[in-house]
Amino acid sequence: MIFCKDLTVSFGDRAVLDRFSLQIPDTGVTALSGPSGCGKTTLLRVLAGLERPQSGAVEGATPRETAILFQDDRLLPWRTAGQHLTDVLPGEQRGRVPELLALAELEGEENTRPAALSGGMGRRLALARCLALPARLYLLDEPFAGVDLARALRILERLRALPAPVLLVSHEPAVLDHADRVVELDGPPLKHI
Repeated sequence: MIFCKDLTVSFGDRAVLDRFSLQIPDTGVTALSGPSGCGKTTLLRVLAGLERPQSGAVEGATPRETAILFQDDRLLPWRTAGQHLTDVLPGEQRGRVPELLALAELEGEENTRPAALSGGMGRRLALARCLALPARLYLLDEPFAGVDLARALRILERLRALPAPVLLVSHEPAVLDHADRVVELDGPPLKHI
């Protein structure tokens, strides 16, 4: 179990997290649902070690044990899909490229550069790159933006089988319906409904 305990993050006078707590199970997909701007991304940034809380703690996973998928794909235009994966895979695991491309339904695109991919394909490549990182916790911020629903649900089923828990943000009702657990939120400051 991963615990967020009494996390507080403020930007000036604006409290985004105010003694916010959350438990994340060791397996499966936990989805965060709430309006834009309520603090979900800030929570992911704290878990990834990109934002330091003014108070509170995270227990059960360190930033070095997390992998994050940002809202933007951050793909390098001069690297192929396969190279995006080998760039982050440990040397002994570079043979996993076909498996990761298949997970994201990008078979046959190993030599394709981002400019030749559709928006949804680019999003799936960014997701595959995130999943190539060995992690104890995967943080996915809108992983299915631009991805057709049927494909998103197939990929979601594969995420449920990962050996590490997934914490994802989504506004898509069907994605939320297929998560193992949904945490309804509001804010700021971020709070459980």
